[in-house]
Amino acid sequence: MKISNLRKGFTLLEMLVVIGIIGIVIAAGATSYSAAQKKARDSRRKQDLTNIQKAYEQYYSICNSQYPVGAAAPVNVVASTAGGACTINQTILSPVPVDPINIGVNRYLCSGTCNATQFNYCVTLETETTQFCVANQQ
Repeated sequence: MKISNLRKGFTLLEMLVVIGIIGIVIAAGATSYSAAQKKARDSRRKQDLTNIQKAYEQYYSICNSQYPVGAAAPVNVVASTAGGACTINQTILSPVPVDPINIGVNRYLCSGTCNATQFNYCVTLETETTQFCVANQQ
């Protein structure tokens, strides 16, 4: 009876090569996933500001050609009888948009002049060097 010298299994070198390849693939996947998350958050920020702009324009059309005044951000934009400017009580924007990465922190603030005749809201994006802004259309 002859015993063969054939070994079954992997050598240490083969295992290290496979582990190295798996590590490279995981690192590439994590980088791509992180970039996709940033783009998704930026898209959400742009949509939130567009919704704020639409709410302000709706308020403008309901409330005698005036934009809401007094809030640093559109907190449940409500057309009301306060100040005699508006005669309807209707919630226009609810819930208040909140930045997707900073839960509980409102990054959608007025940038510049915000009064009864004009507004300008901007937010800094993660994937672009410029800010995304919306302003009054009237």
